[in-house]
Amino acid sequence: MAEAYIVGAVRTPVGTRKGALKDVHPADLGAHVLKELVNRTGVDPAAVEDVIMGCVMQVGPQALDIARTAWLSAGLPEGVPGVTIDRQCGSSQQAIHFAAQGVLSGTQDLVVAAGVEQMAKVPMGASIVQGLDFPYGEGWAERYGMQEISQFRGAELMAEKWGYSREDLERFALESHRRAGVAIEKGYFDREIAPIAGLAKDEGARPDTTLEKMAGLKLLREGGAITAAVASQISIGASSLLIASEKAVKEHNLTPRARIHTLAICGSDPVYMLTGPIPATEKALAKSGLKIDDIDVFEVNEAFAPVPMAWAADTGASLEKTNPNGGAIALGHPLGATGGILMTKLLHELERTGGRYGLQTMCEGGGQANATIIERV
Repeated sequence: MAEAYIVGAVRTPVGTRKGALKDVHPADLGAHVLKELVNRTGVDPAAVEDVIMGCVMQVGPQALDIARTAWLSAGLPEGVPGVTIDRQCGSSQQAIHFAAQGVLSGTQDLVVAAGVEQMAKVPMGASIVQGLDFPYGEGWAERYGMQEISQFRGAELMAEKWGYSREDLERFALESHRRAGVAIEKGYFDREIAPIAGLAKDEGARPDTTLEKMAGLKLLREGGAITAAVASQISIGASSLLIASEKAVKEHNLTPRARIHTLAICGSDPVYMLTGPIPATEKALAKSGLKIDDIDVFEVNEAFAPVPMAWAADTGASLEKTNPNGGAIALGHPLGATGGILMTKLLHELERTGGRYGLQTMCEGGGQANATIIERV
């Protein structure tokens, strides 16, 4: 049976909208992690068969197939192609899936899975500026009506359905910042980060924040529970992983760090939008033959606090093992890069702690979710 191994994983520090990375071109962000991946693994870059890069807002400086642009900007061989994909927030996790599937199918041996998003230069929503009134068609309207479809409404709907108060969400957010602060102080992320533009550590974490400070923020909508404090931050970052076959491992003298154990993806209610990680996790576990308690570390994207909270409640997963070093509420969410960032964090945390299995999942626009299980080797 074919295997697909992660042999390298690297990311930039995650920058804030007004921080050290605000002026870095997204192609240069992507180029930085691609070049670093090649240097760290020692692979012959000409042997890479494809570069699959996630990016959500593919307009302006992120247009024209940024996967290809980033690879060439890195000074890497012109003979290697690149393709840019959009599965919303899960874009670079999907890039990992496509790369692994290419290797598992036997049609490819070395594939780069990457992601990038420069949310200071290309704001969220920039790609739908011409359809802001209603960016859907008649068929959608017939099925779902003209109701608001947004991640913000989805987060409110989740908080209401699962019975989470504003205070519940703020306590979760506070813990995310606390964990991130500890991880940064103790250097847990240092091995996985490739410093850029003078920045060597994630910028967004605020371990000194308090529930009192959070309570002073305005609600997103009257009568709701969501504030900026319980949402992921607008961010800047890039990530890159090298996926290899057993043949490539031997031929290029690479070191397997984890094998891709299980891949799963599913759709969910597009109005709630953010609930997909629950069925995706269930699907991945069913395919893998593993139980929730077999997983040592979970990375569940903190798009909004209700997402991992409801996910843990419904799957029975331990929140102690979930986002152990903080999540996107504290560390940020550079949309197209986050899937690869989470996988990079997951791999390094398994290596740091000696864990065997890790599971990553994240909600995605349109009501979707990827789930990936890896096994440290």
